[in-house]
Amino acid sequence: MNSKPKRLCRAAIRGVACALIALPVWVISAAPVAAAPDAGLVAAVASPERTPKFAMRDPVRHPVEELTFFGLTPGMTVIELWPGGGYWTEILAPYLRGRGQYVAGLAPIVPNGEENASTQAWRKKVAAQQAFYGAVKTVWFGKDAYDLGPPGSADLIVTFRNLHNWVGDGYADAALAACFKALKPGGILGIEDHRGRTDVAQDPKAENGYLREDYAIALALKAGFRLAGKSEVNANPRDTKDWVDGVWTLPPTLSQGDRDREKYIAIGEADNFVLKFEKPRT
Repeated sequence: MNSKPKRLCRAAIRGVACALIALPVWVISAAPVAAAPDAGLVAAVASPERTPKFAMRDPVRHPVEELTFFGLTPGMTVIELWPGGGYWTEILAPYLRGRGQYVAGLAPIVPNGEENASTQAWRKKVAAQQAFYGAVKTVWFGKDAYDLGPPGSADLIVTFRNLHNWVGDGYADAALAACFKALKPGGILGIEDHRGRTDVAQDPKAENGYLREDYAIALALKAGFRLAGKSEVNANPRDTKDWVDGVWTLPPTLSQGDRDREKYIAIGEADNFVLKFEKPRT
């Protein structure tokens, strides 16, 4: 038997395998092939106006890759829920400035009538650099505060490492329902969070900061979304998810202080899932 066709077949298979390995990580998912990041987004991430300690985390957080995976474009209305210290605000608001709209969903006022320290610091940061951030809008978002704006007005809603808090406080269903209401048909909800172990049941309080990926998906599907894709861009197989203080044992929090500090730094930030959901068009 002539063996030449077999050799050709094997060569072709090897070529296909190499091509697949070279693809971006999110392509091997339920999502369509993502477009290359536009120059404006790359420039926003590279801006010297960003806080240096935030920019130092870019190799771990992969902002260009993640926002490209979510389908960010300049003319969108984008809502970020719970911006925290402003890592993503420093990228999204300048990128959208003058073309789209950045909206921050801030945690509601605490019982004594004052904003929490994180929200106060975020407001001060944005007010001090108005030309850099542009026309930023804010809404309240949290327990019993779910009005994100006119129904069907947002193109993209993103939240980074916050869903486990809403699960723990018992209002994840209401939060995701609010996202569904605010998005346009075809709009995208992007969720990043600390990926929990699959060999243990999900703690309903999520006290260790971890959330099972299948649990998060089920919550979004229940709200009416369809899963549009997954990305492993922020995966970390070194995270065993059994730490003394949960996810906060690892960077950037390092709750143990100097105790085993080098060990935790070597492990790196938590294993995080990145999920993309779409509001059905019909």
